[in-house]
Amino acid sequence: MSYVHKGLGAIMASASLFAIPAVAEVTHPLDGLEGEEYQAVTQILRDEGKLTDSGRFPLIELVEPDKSFVLDWEEGDTIPRTARAIVKDKGSAYEAVIDLNEGKIVSWNESGGQSMLLFDEFIKTMDMALGHPDMVEGLQARGLTPNDVFCLPLTAGNFLTEEERGGRLMKVPCYLNPEASNFYAKPIEGLVALVDLNAMEVVEVIDTGAIPLPEDPWGYTDEEIDERYGLREESSPAELTQPGGANFTIEGSQVEWDMWRFNYRIDKRPGLVLSNIAAKDDDDWRSVLYQAHLSEVFVPYMDPDEGWYWRTYMDSGEYGFGLFLTPLRPRVDCPAHSTFLPAMVHTDTGEPLEIPDAICVFERSTGDPIWRHYEIFAQSEEEAVPTEGRPWTELVVRTASQIGNYDYLIDYVFMQDGRIRVMVGSTGLDAVKGVASKSMNDDTAEQDTTHGTLIAPNLVAPNHDHFFNFRFDFDIDGQENTFMRTGIVPATVEDDAIRRSMWTTEMSVPETEKEAQYRVNPNTPAMYHVTNTNKESGLGHNPGYMILPNNSVAYSPLDVVNDAPAIRNAYIDKTFWVTPYDKAQRYAGGEYAFQSTGEDTLPKWAEEGRSVKDKDIVVWYTMGFHHIPRMEDWPVMPTMWKGTILSPFNFFDHNPSITVRTPE
Repeated sequence: MSYVHKGLGAIMASASLFAIPAVAEVTHPLDGLEGEEYQAVTQILRDEGKLTDSGRFPLIELVEPDKSFVLDWEEGDTIPRTARAIVKDKGSAYEAVIDLNEGKIVSWNESGGQSMLLFDEFIKTMDMALGHPDMVEGLQARGLTPNDVFCLPLTAGNFLTEEERGGRLMKVPCYLNPEASNFYAKPIEGLVALVDLNAMEVVEVIDTGAIPLPEDPWGYTDEEIDERYGLREESSPAELTQPGGANFTIEGSQVEWDMWRFNYRIDKRPGLVLSNIAAKDDDDWRSVLYQAHLSEVFVPYMDPDEGWYWRTYMDSGEYGFGLFLTPLRPRVDCPAHSTFLPAMVHTDTGEPLEIPDAICVFERSTGDPIWRHYEIFAQSEEEAVPTEGRPWTELVVRTASQIGNYDYLIDYVFMQDGRIRVMVGSTGLDAVKGVASKSMNDDTAEQDTTHGTLIAPNLVAPNHDHFFNFRFDFDIDGQENTFMRTGIVPATVEDDAIRRSMWTTEMSVPETEKEAQYRVNPNTPAMYHVTNTNKESGLGHNPGYMILPNNSVAYSPLDVVNDAPAIRNAYIDKTFWVTPYDKAQRYAGGEYAFQSTGEDTLPKWAEEGRSVKDKDIVVWYTMGFHHIPRMEDWPVMPTMWKGTILSPFNFFDHNPSITVRTPE
């Protein structure tokens, strides 16, 4: 049995390791599906004759009630529970909607596209690839046998050719079995199998010739690093602690802390979903966001080589950030005083799978003042007046998903001044390509590093991108909101003015979603914000929230008109998109990302030209970075943080953090 067989087998079997509650503890209409509800889905489908023993579930997820119902719902009211399930069985795929309260199927139709991957498909793809005579021959030409390697099935993208139509394609590169902790250190370059999961066959094996195999196992555990480099001298740890215990409460799915409250759940595709985000203003809870979650992740590689051009992953839509959540480790992933929460997802067979410690919630002092002022004019010979200020404390809600070689941390950070930071931390291992060069002084180095960086002997890390699209459903003091762009432009100065240059602001308000598309450009600075023009805050202002890109803008040079991977992810062409709320439009890359064509995507929806002024609107924000690898990224990449800040703009009458207490 291969290393990957063992790992996936452990995940598949682990559903039996965790107790499933006898009764679903649903306390809010937007709560995630509970273990009993997953079991109910499979039982109802089986009782109705729609599910056989061979049936598998790429996706089971909550169907949210209508927004109007959720907003009117009060504790004690009936909670409707409806699930949507994608079922693959005997070569066909179906989409079912199940009323869990009534115990019946609401609808049963053929699936509208290729669903997310199944663990079962990973294993079968590996077996098919390694069992094909052309793959065995290719390994033999490199002095290897199938027992010497493990293979990693990867989504093959879609290049909109006739040959790909109707297929469910994976490409399968292989690696030498790991000698240590690093599974990716020894790629077998130039050998890839193409597998059609629908036909359950190897379409072809592509062999472009043998490349020297890397020799170094490049482990990264304490023991392996100590043996290679030696560890740093022991030091006194700098740790976050909270001796008095947490200041937040968690009741059901609702978290309340300081001036904030919200509900959370885990969905298999986007991972962490936050809903009903409200800020307390004096005694009033005021709505800021109805919902916020990851929409899609696009990771295209920039190497045209036969073994690499197709690596254009849609990590959320094809694999699932919720499914691949990992247990968080105290004192590494989160402070030891964190509250750790499980995530409930499901296996291929629809059985509930509880991932322990998948979410951590913690307070932290940043060590900075949230505000301060030292007044020199208050000082006297008789009295030294100290600085007036308050410590900066924030609440962090964190998850971490491992998608292949990469690990992604998702943080929602709530601050006492009314701001919310949404952060993505990228770490893990670079995807590496086997090459002949051991040094940049080798004759082959120039050719080998045309599309990447030599980061270790015989290993190039190809250039690539990470695009993260987030869906922000703003409800600023209600549902009728308006998106605005306030540009910073040169001001007109009088001929006799002493100042010869100044700037002023120029506001524009898009009427439709066709107009509400913006690419952030540092040469044309602007503020982007959502405002409720029907409400007034202090001094007659309209309450709003700004979306501050900070260092997170991903300026894409990709061609969204002619390049197939970019066509499928054309939302990357703009930093901001604004559309009317539609609960069915959750994912910028479309409902069915696997081998999608780009027809069901955010840019296509926006072509309708719907009104977005004084409407219930959703803001889609794309952040990310272009990754030109470096030696310092190997063997494990330091965490690269990117993020945006949602900041109040005339929402409060004063600085909300002014009421934070002075520490004793």
